[in-house]
Amino acid sequence: MSPAPLVMRIMASSIAIGNQAGKIIRDIMSAGELGIVDKGSDDLQTEADRSAQRCILASLSNQFPNVRIIGEEGTSDLVNVPSDWIVTDLDQEFLKNKCPDSLTNINEQDLVIWVDPLDGTSEYTQGILESVTVLIGLSVQNKAVGGIIHQPYYKRSSDEFGRTIWGLKGLGSSGYETKPHVQGELIATTTRSHSNELVQSALRAIEPTKVIRVGGAGYKVLQLLEGDAHAYVFASGGCKKWDTCAPEAVLEADGGMLTDILGNHYQYGNDVAFPNKMGVIATAKNVEHMSIINKIPDDVKEKLSK
Repeated sequence: MSPAPLVMRIMASSIAIGNQAGKIIRDIMSAGELGIVDKGSDDLQTEADRSAQRCILASLSNQFPNVRIIGEEGTSDLVNVPSDWIVTDLDQEFLKNKCPDSLTNINEQDLVIWVDPLDGTSEYTQGILESVTVLIGLSVQNKAVGGIIHQPYYKRSSDEFGRTIWGLKGLGSSGYETKPHVQGELIATTTRSHSNELVQSALRAIEPTKVIRVGGAGYKVLQLLEGDAHAYVFASGGCKKWDTCAPEAVLEADGGMLTDILGNHYQYGNDVAFPNKMGVIATAKNVEHMSIINKIPDDVKEKLSK
């Protein structure tokens, strides 16, 4: 039997790796030695960020040595990674799916994997653990096509922790439960700790019936997937490609959309700049994306464009 297409193997590997990274994050929190480093501009890094990235990069590099992998925490020491951190398994349940025809013959040079080993670091240090996610995003020819969002602190009915949501364009998404949106409402989710006047101006303009302020791009997109919010609004240049690659792919595999505030998709190729300079607007499926975009004031769009 021939092996599964490369895209499917990377997705199946990322699901298994996300689970291991989540365990590392929980173990470090339980030990109580977070090893916090301030990278500047209210950007924290912990030992959990560093260790989870080493786990993810070492595991992916071991299986896919010729694929470009870009991690938030920069260059990691992959020589002395503990052997029990390196994941070689593939999620067999995922591999039962059929690869979308458009992704069947993709080669390693067409791919970039974007990794945020711990999205929501500020919340992690403050014990707001539901916001914490592990993000592994897969881009093909500059476009976000696949991703996993792992929640280390999601408590399952078995009282065990952790769940993994995945999405692949052309196949769909899985791992979460969707509640119906309340008719007549427009609930917006936005940043908890990185707001500014541009963000507030954009929020006022779309006239939401409710605003939810939480940390982490991954968690905000989960709110859209599960019916807790209609739109994710962030009119600021504060997030990066590793924050949005996986969430964009998962959301759009479900029928939603994630773009900049002008309605353009970000590019996720080898040589792109990391910052998402033009902010983020994301909408759940069945929400008219451009209706949100069109409400964003021109002066907000112009200021971000400078």
